[in-house]
Amino acid sequence: MDRPSSKEKDLLKEIWPRVRRRHLYPELPHPVWEENLERVALEIKEKRISLSRGFVEEMSQVMDEEEVVGGLLDHAVSHYLYCPWDFSTHLKLYSEAKRVLKDKQMAMRATDYFMDVVADTQCVSQKESPLPRLYAHVKRGIMDEAIHALYQRIWGVNLGVEGYEEVARKLSRLPYLDRRRWPETIRRFSKVVQSLLEMEERFGGLNRPSPMGSHGLQNYSSQEIEQGLKDLAAASESPAEFKEIVEDFEEDLLEAASPNERGMGLGPGRSLEADILYYMKLAENYNLPIRKTPMHKSGSLYPHHHVPWEVGRPFQDIDPWTSFGKIMPGITQIWERREGEVFGEDEGTPDCIVMIDSSGSMINPRQQLSYAVLGAACACDAYLRNDARVAVYNFSDANAGGAQILPFNRHRFEIYRAICHYFGGGTKLHLEDIEQLQTGRNPDIFLITDMQITNLEALISYFNEHANRVTAVHIGDNEHVQTFRRSMKLRKNISIYGVEKKEDIPKIVLGKIQEYFARPSG
Repeated sequence: MDRPSSKEKDLLKEIWPRVRRRHLYPELPHPVWEENLERVALEIKEKRISLSRGFVEEMSQVMDEEEVVGGLLDHAVSHYLYCPWDFSTHLKLYSEAKRVLKDKQMAMRATDYFMDVVADTQCVSQKESPLPRLYAHVKRGIMDEAIHALYQRIWGVNLGVEGYEEVARKLSRLPYLDRRRWPETIRRFSKVVQSLLEMEERFGGLNRPSPMGSHGLQNYSSQEIEQGLKDLAAASESPAEFKEIVEDFEEDLLEAASPNERGMGLGPGRSLEADILYYMKLAENYNLPIRKTPMHKSGSLYPHHHVPWEVGRPFQDIDPWTSFGKIMPGITQIWERREGEVFGEDEGTPDCIVMIDSSGSMINPRQQLSYAVLGAACACDAYLRNDARVAVYNFSDANAGGAQILPFNRHRFEIYRAICHYFGGGTKLHLEDIEQLQTGRNPDIFLITDMQITNLEALISYFNEHANRVTAVHIGDNEHVQTFRRSMKLRKNISIYGVEKKEDIPKIVLGKIQEYFARPSG
């Protein structure tokens, strides 16, 4: 950003308040001047508008300079207020354009132009804006000619465009200002302009920045990106559909990842595992609540964390291994002790062992939506949100090495990677593996399987001998499911639920499990 001249400062100082008043005082910072810019840009993350110094100087030769600046500011403010206004909307529009055009660059360009049409039409239809006079004088490429022919038709103004009557006629029928119909509208928009985009591609036009600013994804805040990915996961029919869109913006997403997301495997220098990210974000849409287990203070003290030693503190609590053998204030470390907790009157969230069946009779979660993985992901998300730890036992044919064990931890990305792993073999588990995870106070157990386990009777006996709270979710229905249900019928600590279709996930994982261990809502 270059230092503006006094003339440029005065120009914005005079025009910006008028533009803000015209748009009912949006909460945007004062605009700035930029040198290396096509015309205008709205930096979404900081909500700051940048104006091209060169473009304003060029256009001031044919029209009033104040009108040039006012038109550019109207365009940018309308984008902020109306379209796209958030990452989620932007991603949805791009995904619909990509369905039609099948090409990343053409879909990005179609999305840019569609959002420009929406923002400009909203502005011109409701405000007295200099935008039409500005568009009458700008240089135009193939797509610009078509879009300005559309503007001539729907705005009822002469922008000096000849030709493109058929394209403008088809485009003018679309309901640009009906937000509810945007997904359908941008698909129809993309079909109409596809031949023009292909023509631009042949002449290298797709590689040039959009005249009114490319609306890139890298400028959104990490919070907007997280919400957008959650919304995209919920709208995607399969991991492959989600993956196709997300991988188009892999570099931008990795660069913009928040510190929390970097702990989940995202961030600069990493690869994007879109399959795992799909279940991670999809599960966040469900927000499964958990009933906490009653606990009380045990009366026993245990070392919790280090603090600097001070004169007068007991010597027996000094940790010699972190104090370098020295007894000096500021260097010597002492253990701060906390009282332990056991079951009683207060509440705490138990840790959870997630047992997931990834045998050949289960769906491969990287190819199709797996109800088993989604159910397990919802359970993992619930325990992690409640500050508990999660261990994973992913099993197929354990005898043949078809098992994966992840000890208790809170590393979200590693947990989701473990539940997404697919073996595709037989179905036999090792009870010894589960027993090894039974450390400390009784953890909850979340089992999700089709129950076609060769040693199902041994698993039934194991559950009968242990007091863990068990939530068993079965995929589909078969004789093994009925055997398990009959055997567990009298156990009060075991709840069993079934999933046969996608719509069962919120009903069971969020609803019926709630009857057993989730707080009633309201």
